[in-house]
Amino acid sequence: MKPGDITTVTVESLTHEGLGVARVDGKAVFIDGALPGERVRLRVTKRRKSYDLGRAEEILERSPERVEPRCRYFGVCGGCSMQHLRAESQLPAKERVLRDNLQRIGKVEPETWLAPLTGPHWGYRRKARLGVRVVEKKGGVIVGFRERNSSFITPLTSCEVLDPRVSALLPALRELIAGLSSPDRIPQIEVAVGDEAVALVFRHLVPLTDADDGRLAEFARAHGVQVLLQPGRPDALVAVWPAQPEPLHYALPEFDVALEFAPADFVQVNAELNRAMVRQALALLDPQPGDRVLDLFCGLGNFTLPLARRSGRVLGIEADAALVSKARHNAERNGITNAEFRQADLYGADAPDPWGEQAYEKWLLDPPRTGAIEVVKRLPVSGGPRRIVYVSCNPATLARDSELLVHAKGYRLRAAGVMDMFPQTSHVEAMALFERAD
Repeated sequence: MKPGDITTVTVESLTHEGLGVARVDGKAVFIDGALPGERVRLRVTKRRKSYDLGRAEEILERSPERVEPRCRYFGVCGGCSMQHLRAESQLPAKERVLRDNLQRIGKVEPETWLAPLTGPHWGYRRKARLGVRVVEKKGGVIVGFRERNSSFITPLTSCEVLDPRVSALLPALRELIAGLSSPDRIPQIEVAVGDEAVALVFRHLVPLTDADDGRLAEFARAHGVQVLLQPGRPDALVAVWPAQPEPLHYALPEFDVALEFAPADFVQVNAELNRAMVRQALALLDPQPGDRVLDLFCGLGNFTLPLARRSGRVLGIEADAALVSKARHNAERNGITNAEFRQADLYGADAPDPWGEQAYEKWLLDPPRTGAIEVVKRLPVSGGPRRIVYVSCNPATLARDSELLVHAKGYRLRAAGVMDMFPQTSHVEAMALFERAD
């Protein structure tokens, strides 16, 4: 088949990106908008050597798991890819991704599968980056997420997964930017939402005028949000209104902890799911009053400070010096004295262990998408931590690191499960528990 051709196929499964999988003359075709069990009229859009790409022109036999997408931009906007699949059915699909990666890459199987962690399906995003463009053919200024498989921006007037306080502002943001002196030189708006406040950070490539500042301040006052400017580095922000904004914060009430963060800082996107994630991580790690715990890739202290409430001593290690400073500040403002923080590059293969000679009975790993392979390589074959909880935002690197932990470092994969941090998308987060076999 060639691009533009149409045929009828039965969809067999989903890819890790949420595309339907069918076969035409033995060749795999990945189909946008199709679900397993459906018969669809397929239009081929691109050819590759080992597979083709296509889209479902018509659903001839519908899956019982199919639902009407809640968002009118679904299929165009790239922010979501699975709104057509019932929310309860998205989790089994994500579990299959984790299971496949662990088996295929890691050659491991957990002794127990954890129940999936779930939270709100809609209105959950407290962090986002909105693109801004001036496109006269689309009416001037547009604000939204990138279109699917494109660099174009979807002109949004609402968003079903954004925090509702931000979604409601999208039309007003478009009008605001259109009234500024150089709307075509504002490429993005960074969104950050705390438990009580909303911050909007406007990236601008040319200096703004006094009149621009006045319009931005008026917008902030009228809508009760913080407005800041980013003329250069993401961490060098200039407040417009209020002149000295209160830090954003979020609470982990179960552990009597509240963490402050700046709009540019990394925090987990889904506040409710984050609370459940911290709760489960501590339950699996089971810190005791006499334990020494190591928290690697600790960031602001999202896990470190709750761990300090339950254990004897906690050391958090993070590469970003600014985050280390903020983690120390968060420990101080929460009255926590048994948590220490150090800055160190956890990917430095030849450097001494950044945690020094002290032994830690329990470790928590929360690495970025690249995983924690250099940390895992440092573990001794025997005598390492008794228990490791690994929080992952990439099943492939979790599986890679699991292979080394189980087959070379003497650990058992006691449990693993998915966490629905990003409902309506194909993104998979996971948590795994490893215990020393000796």
